[in-house]
Amino acid sequence: MAGTWRAIGRFAQMLRHALHGVRVARREFHQLDAPTQQRAVERWAREFLQAAGVTLRIEGQPVPQGPVLLVANHQSWLDIPTLHAAQHCRFVSKAEIARWPVVGRLASAAGTLFVRRSSRRDTQRTVQAMVQALEQGDILAVFPEGTVGTGRELLPFHGNMLQAAIDADVPVQPVALTFMDARTGQVSLVPCEAYPDEPMLRSLWRTIGTAHLVAVVRYGTPEKAQGRDRRTWAQDLQAQVQALRQVPVQQAAPQPVGPLPLTVAK
Repeated sequence: MAGTWRAIGRFAQMLRHALHGVRVARREFHQLDAPTQQRAVERWAREFLQAAGVTLRIEGQPVPQGPVLLVANHQSWLDIPTLHAAQHCRFVSKAEIARWPVVGRLASAAGTLFVRRSSRRDTQRTVQAMVQALEQGDILAVFPEGTVGTGRELLPFHGNMLQAAIDADVPVQPVALTFMDARTGQVSLVPCEAYPDEPMLRSLWRTIGTAHLVAVVRYGTPEKAQGRDRRTWAQDLQAQVQALRQVPVQQAAPQPVGPLPLTVAK
């Protein structure tokens, strides 16, 4: 029963926070310069995690500025706000999301690069748009698995989006996302899909009804292609993300920083 009341309270906070973000995006957000917008997105994402009852923990060092392409595993509806909270980045997402209520407005404000992926020609246009963004110095982020996994094992990494990093000659930084129970230090699969195509509302409700949940973002070492084709590079990056996922979480207790409990482990 305690978990139910906890979930109700957190859901109300999350909804208020999301609607506030939409209001800001509609009114004054466009008047801010780019660095201020990025800081605002980071703060919004951290406060969203706080409303969901999730503590953020960062391990490793994110690249301080672009151009760079982040590649991360995808296991939960929390992945995007978690990565935004750790460091602002522009996600590459399907164009349909731009039309979603609330989510589309928030994604647009966060700088999402919307693309169509229905054909090979669309994929080529996507890569060209990513190259242009990288050449402008952006930090882009993609989920090369192409769909949400269950958190138990990685799905194969697709190399299509890596072509942008090859063409722009920029580094890729592997990123591992995991969740843990702060009481035990063990990996938690609570926010992940319990089975393929589980309705998001089920995993959302399960997550916000859980106490002591920590989202861990672990950054690896940036690297360039160094002559590898995108398929070979995708396989190497998958192995690196898998290795990052298996590193034991440091046991130091997170300390509150700003609006969200946040630790950075070097």
